[in-house]
Amino acid sequence: MNLLIIDRVMNEANYIISTKKTIREIASIFKVSKSTVHKDLHERLLYVNKELYNMVNDILQYHIDVRHIRGGQSTKKKYEKLV
Repeated sequence: MNLLIIDRVMNEANYIISTKKTIREIASIFKVSKSTVHKDLHERLLYVNKELYNMVNDILQYHIDVRHIRGGQSTKKKYEKLV
């Protein structure tokens, strides 16, 4: 794997661990696509650092578990603005 990719993967992993941000937010900060961040954190990180992978995976699983709640809150805000 290219050293630039490894560096980006490690930076993304450390950032998500320290901030608990979503893949979409990380993609906008690092100026890459959501697909790239997802591939970095789900596939490439496993080969680079297994300990970080496990920590990141727990955070990503939490985001999956609460996404239906966030979606409901977002819809509520949208319709409150219309009234």
